Amino acid sequence: MPRVDAIGVSSAGVYVDNKIMVASLFIKVDKTKYGDYVKNMYINIAKDLSEELGYEIPLEVANDGDVTALAGAIDLNDNSVLGIAMGTSEAVGYINADGGINGWLSELAFAPVDFNEGAMQDEWSGDIGVGCKYFSQDAVIKLAEAGGHKFADGLTPAQKLKEVQAMMDAGDPLAAQIFEDIGVYLAHTIPFYAKFYDIKHMLLLGRVMGGKGGDIILATCKKVLAEEYPEFASLDIGLPDEKNRRVGQSIAAASLPATKA
Repeated sequence: MPRVDAIGVSSAGVYVDNKIMVASLFIKVDKTKYGDYVKNMYINIAKDLSEELGYEIPLEVANDGDVTALAGAIDLNDNSVLGIAMGTSEAVGYINADGGINGWLSELAFAPVDFNEGAMQDEWSGDIGVGCKYFSQDAVIKLAEAGGHKFADGLTPAQKLKEVQAMMDAGDPLAAQIFEDIGVYLAHTIPFYAKFYDIKHMLLLGRVMGGKGGDIILATCKKVLAEEYPEFASLDIGLPDEKNRRVGQSIAAASLPATKA
């Protein structure tokens, strides 16, 4: 690129005036040092880069769920869009009928989707059976291990996801079952989400939705909805193209800052 015109950031957590107020991404950071190292991180990056390049670089930081919904609205050229990104966690955002954001904290990663007392507990929030453990790379890993798959020691969660996706590409039946199960989870969760959001379109993004696994999640979800929730059978649920599944949020985030003409 010839120059940096602006910086748009899509990131999990709560952001006010580009400051990181609360975010599970920094779970390992000493709380007493949060203000020193984390709170103004993006602001400081933009400031340092501006000084290095010799001109002011606009910055805009937004919750990744809201950016996901924005990416969906851009891709569909329509409103009333619920966007769900399945990656490190579950990021959810909503673009309402007027093309705006409601101003809610749509962190559905922490909304319950499984009321079984033995469900997985989220280590950050302490909540049990919440979406971040069912619509993320954690869900893929959990199901793989439950199916008897053994990961090598030392792998990161992202590397484990890639391993399962490679298994999917190779036609492994366990991998296919994993993505089918996530599709079933999603189908049973949509009617709950619809109690709070008027959903005309639902767009699914994030690393978990990449490749053949994402196609299976979508197909399974639609099948279960048609069989068990016929009132939602016609809901427009879709995937962007493969590139946008992975980087659609980045493209939408880049459109956030206001640049000078």
